[in-house]
Amino acid sequence: MARFNKIEVLNVMKSTGMVPVFYNKDVEVAKNVLKACYDGGVRAFEFTNRGDFAQDVFAELVKWAAKECPDMIIGIGSIVDPATAALYIQLGANFIVGPLFNPEVAKICNRRLIPYTPGCGSVSEIGFAQEMGCDLCKVFPAGNVGGPSFVKNVKAPMPWSMLMVTGGVEPTKENLTAWIKAGVTCVGMGSNLFPADVVAAKNWDWIIAKCKEAFGYIEEARK
Repeated sequence: MARFNKIEVLNVMKSTGMVPVFYNKDVEVAKNVLKACYDGGVRAFEFTNRGDFAQDVFAELVKWAAKECPDMIIGIGSIVDPATAALYIQLGANFIVGPLFNPEVAKICNRRLIPYTPGCGSVSEIGFAQEMGCDLCKVFPAGNVGGPSFVKNVKAPMPWSMLMVTGGVEPTKENLTAWIKAGVTCVGMGSNLFPADVVAAKNWDWIIAKCKEAFGYIEEARK
């Protein structure tokens, strides 16, 4: 069962402005990455359902984080069907993210008052998702559907929209400033925040520093 309610989750995503996206089949690696993000200021973290037995890694990670990173809100990503969403909700997912919009997933999440952030690649998809109770929609793949200008142009006629962008997001001042100025609620960032060589070398301090650096750029862009 989720430890954080829907309003808490959305407020944290909005206030921090960044949700790291990560997957590793090794739970010890996942724990270290999560802790590095936590020490770097992250308070909402998306683990992705991208490998065999990912649910087992997620379950252990959630239980461990409740003690070691008590203020970390952990959600699950890459969810495309309601059965998988229900499984992860039972394992403690505080939010559900998908690469696409599935109305049946929205029903599962709404029933438990858990945020569902579906992947949307058009204005119509965003509108349909909002009709199904999706407060925060994911523009995906953000770098391919139009970049910051897409976000800006969506928010012109639909200023109430809360958008998270994933895909094409980099932890650089130029990139993050462009997204924030366009009006995103938050950014989702994966491989650029966790380079394979950094993870392989277990250079957790690099991840801590990179998270702090990214938050600095976000805070500056919001002024």
